Order: sequence, then C-alpha cells, then structure tokens
Amino acid sequence: MAGAGGGGCPRAATTSSGASRRSRGPSTRTWPKNKSRPHSRGEYNVYSTFQSHEPEFDYLKSLEIEEKINKIRWLPQQNAAHFLLSTNDKTIKLWKISERDKRAEGYNLKDEDGRLRDPFRITALRVPILKPMDLMVEASPRRIFANAHTYHINSISVNSDHETYLSADDLRINLWHLEITDRSFNIVDIKPANMEELTEVITAAEFHPHQCNVFVYSSSKGTIRLCDMRSSALCDRHSKFFEEPEDPSSRSFFSEIISSISDVKFSHSGRYMMTRDYLSVKVWDLNMESRPVETHQVHEYLRSKLCSLYENDCIFDKFECCWNGSDSAIMTGSYNNFFRMFDRDTRRDVTLEASRESSKPRASLKPRKVCTGGKRKKDEISVDSLDFNKKILHTAWHPADNVIAVAATNNLYIFQDKIN
Repeated sequence: MAGAGGGGCPRAATTSSGASRRSRGPSTRTWPKNKSRPHSRGEYNVYSTFQSHEPEFDYLKSLEIEEKINKIRWLPQQNAAHFLLSTNDKTIKLWKISERDKRAEGYNLKDEDGRLRDPFRITALRVPILKPMDLMVEASPRRIFANAHTYHINSISVNSDHETYLSADDLRINLWHLEITDRSFNIVDIKPANMEELTEVITAAEFHPHQCNVFVYSSSKGTIRLCDMRSSALCDRHSKFFEEPEDPSSRSFFSEIISSISDVKFSHSGRYMMTRDYLSVKVWDLNMESRPVETHQVHEYLRSKLCSLYENDCIFDKFECCWNGSDSAIMTGSYNNFFRMFDRDTRRDVTLEASRESSKPRASLKPRKVCTGGKRKKDEISVDSLDFNKKILHTAWHPADNVIAVAATNNLYIFQDKIN
C-alpha cells in the first residue's frame, strides 16, 4: 500500500497540538501557508483563529444549544477572500476570511488615533496614502441562517452551482440560497405523522460534485437515497435506492446499529460514492443500486467486542471517510488513534497510527497490526489492549497533493508522503 496514496509510507510533516480550549468553547481554524518564509510542502501554521458560535439557550424548549461546531464547508474561492459555512446543532453561519496588509494614513477629518478633528482647524486638504502594515487576518460573519431546524443539524453541503447549499437534520433536509437568510425550502421530510412510527433517521447528506440537481442522503438503516430536484419540489420519492441485502446468518442484536451510515462522500469524478458504517467502508457505483462494488473492512476484529462497545456507547461513534485527489485511495479512522488507508487499484490496505512519537518531523509511519487471539507477534497489538477513548473520527485528504490530516481528540496530525 502506498502511504498517503503513493511513494511509500507517509512521513510526519507537522503536528498541531490541540489549542487549549477557551472558556467560550471551540473555534474554527484555517491553515494556509506562512508567507514570512519559504513554504515547505506539508508544513502548516495557524493562519487565523476565531470564535464561530456561542452557547445559546432555547427558552421555548428549555434546551441548551452547545457552541460546538458540527461541520465546516468551504465555498469555492471567487476572489482573494475565503468563505466558509460552519454550523452547530441549530445555526449555520457564513464567514468571510480576508487579509489586510496595508492601512490608510493622512485622513482629513480624523487624527491617526481615530479621533475626529475640529473642522475649523482643518486648513489644508491632504490625500490619504496606503502604508504597509503587519498582515492582519479578519474573520467576519456575513450571513446567519437560523431557526430552520427542529432537530440537530448533521450535514451541510455546498452545491456545484455556487449559489445554494443544503442542511440536514435527523428528519429533514433544507435547501438554502447563500444570499437569503430568512427562508429555506424543505426538500426532504421523513417525519411520520405519529412519531411512534419512526423507524429511521437521516445521518448524512451531500450534493453531487457536478450535477447541481442531484443529492444523496443516508439513513440509520444503512440505506442511501439519490434524489433529483427536477422531479418535484419535495423529494419524498427518491430516484435511486442503494441497499446491500443483509446476510440472515450474520444477523444479531447489533446488526441495525452497526449498519447505520455515519458518512457519505461522492468521488471527485462523481461516478462513485463512498459510505462508512461502523465496521466497514463501501464504494458504490451510481449506476448499480443492488450492491456496492467494493467493501473494505475497517476493524472487523471488533465484531466480537460489540457488546462492550455498546455498553460504553462507542458503538454509536460516527466515523468520517474521504477520497484522495484522484479517487484511487480512501481513508477513514478507527480506535487507538489508528487510521486505515485502502488502495482501490491494488486492493492493498494499511493501518497507521497517529501519535506524538510517530509525528516527529521526517519520521516514517510504521504499519500497525491488530491480533485477535493466539500468540501475539512482536509488532502486533492485542485487540484487548486497544484504547477506545482514542479515536480518529475526522480525516481529510489534500485535493492535489499526498498530504493528509487526521484529528485525534484534541490533536491534529498532518502527514505527507515519503519523498525518496
């Protein structure tokens, strides 16, 4: 398996240790390159830190709304500024992140310290001039999209038309225009008339990368529905339905829980989509609904541990997955700070560990193996000694380079492929 998509095992580039959590809660961060020195590929420095959401309280429902951010999605860059959408459980915000490295001096109506001048003392007009200053990164909220979701928002996805985006909660999906904050269109509603008849919830939703009328959403029953917004205003009838038939011989008490899909991602080409359930990653061809074209086992050795994972609530963890830039490899997280990479061409896979020991600059990551019983080899780790409090739920792959980022609790690890 070519680490990080090619060229041997990934090598640690930089570890960004989780910033100490402020009293106001987590914040969003962006990591473009440092302009003050030559940029080394795979090295990132903190570019901007700002508070995205504040804790709120819903007085009508006596419900506390946490400030924690569920999703961040970048908008395609149109000019020098960057725009992103961030959401907590209830409110979505559009942020503008811009740079300022010049300031105007020589105002006529105010002094350099900003105080207004006495108009009677202004005897001559002067032309303000721009002078260089230290780079300042400003984050300003441009839109707030609120009060449209009864349940917790689990997904936001920007459309390829660059004008609209969707937001999904447990039972509904709304379509927004980026310029309109006071209303949205409900395009999916699976809420039954009687909530006692509720059998499934929406777990993730995403727009197709090229076709602005197509989106998919996954459910807690392990199914994926592809919808076409051209067919009707309310997409209550799907165009395609993806589901793998269950093997009756392997059915257990936990079958429905572990079949719930925690993430769905279209490939960059738009031909395939990937889904992550508790134990596996599946790749689906959009032209074949009956079964996935690929199934990759992430941590099959945990099947015998499902009872204890249910008792400590780990069985409800929601792991994300991602494609590399060429759609030839996929990555997802596991426990014990392990993450898994699968090469789709060679069908080889590797387990790697994100830790402080392995994240020293220019250090190569060694493949890890988990043994389930019997005699343990030297470099193997027993399934009984895995730390389930250390988990990698979030992963990201650079769209062009073989650089990956994995989030482990309060640390962000960035690795790049080994350069011979």
